[in-house]
Amino acid sequence: MPVPILLVAGFLGAGKTTVVNHILAHAGGRRIAAVVNDFGAINIDAELIAGASDGVVSLANGCICCSLEGDLLRTLATILRRKPRPDAILIETSGVADPEDIVRNLLDPVTFQEAPLETVLCVVDATMAPAGLDDPLLRAQLRAATMVALSKVDLVDAAQRQRVRDAVAAIRPGLLQIEAPHGQVPLELVFPDSPDRPPVPRPPGSRRPSFERFESLSWTSDKPVSLPRLQQAIARLAPKLARAKGLFETVEQPGRQFLFQLAGGRATLVPAGAPASGLPRARIVFIAELAALSAAEIAAVMDGCVAEGAD
Repeated sequence: MPVPILLVAGFLGAGKTTVVNHILAHAGGRRIAAVVNDFGAINIDAELIAGASDGVVSLANGCICCSLEGDLLRTLATILRRKPRPDAILIETSGVADPEDIVRNLLDPVTFQEAPLETVLCVVDATMAPAGLDDPLLRAQLRAATMVALSKVDLVDAAQRQRVRDAVAAIRPGLLQIEAPHGQVPLELVFPDSPDRPPVPRPPGSRRPSFERFESLSWTSDKPVSLPRLQQAIARLAPKLARAKGLFETVEQPGRQFLFQLAGGRATLVPAGAPASGLPRARIVFIAELAALSAAEIAAVMDGCVAEGAD
């Protein structure tokens, strides 16, 4: 199964390592491999440390940390060979790095097949003056992002938070912004549930809450979909979505599975190997703000994607 990647970018002192610490300490049962710049900055409670060897710190909750040195793709290949394999990979970039080159490498078709880039999270310091966003490097980090986490929000008032939000929106309109006090980034957003997992039976129309601002809803079909119809349906739903992720077969290319992702207003579609047996032939997870979408609205739009007469 592919191992999703979270890329964490942001200016010097923005709070990237605080976000990394929070994710590793609250992995929620996921085995996360973190590739970081500075081991010394990782502040995990002593009881979580299981051991350290060969430049890798192992944590008792199944996570590991290794140093971001040398060739990134070679480091990823080493991580992917570990037993047991991680459930996800987190990469923290340097505060003086433009993530564009890293994103380009991670979007290489061979790499993406095994370790797809799931989220590019840019951490922005809410205490900065909005004019600070004029820095060319920070603007480049925002252009690469699919989501923004506002750090240090507990240190400023609502008016200052809104000023920074407005400044970010002026650079990247429509980009999802979340508040992350003390690095508290919800894993449900940065690592959405994989549609590869068998669906959990629920009463019709029921919702599975993600956290207090967002919720997750799913749609499945036992028949393949028409790709043009699917594209039209996603375009209709996109204005109300924070994220979407799915796996499906199409009537245009039977027997092939595709991975679809929508984040930060960007949609990607890549081949994902042979369809899994025993699972619906189309399954998509939608994440939206509370009450922005209903299961009935999603079904009304998505059911039209199933091609008539499809087997």
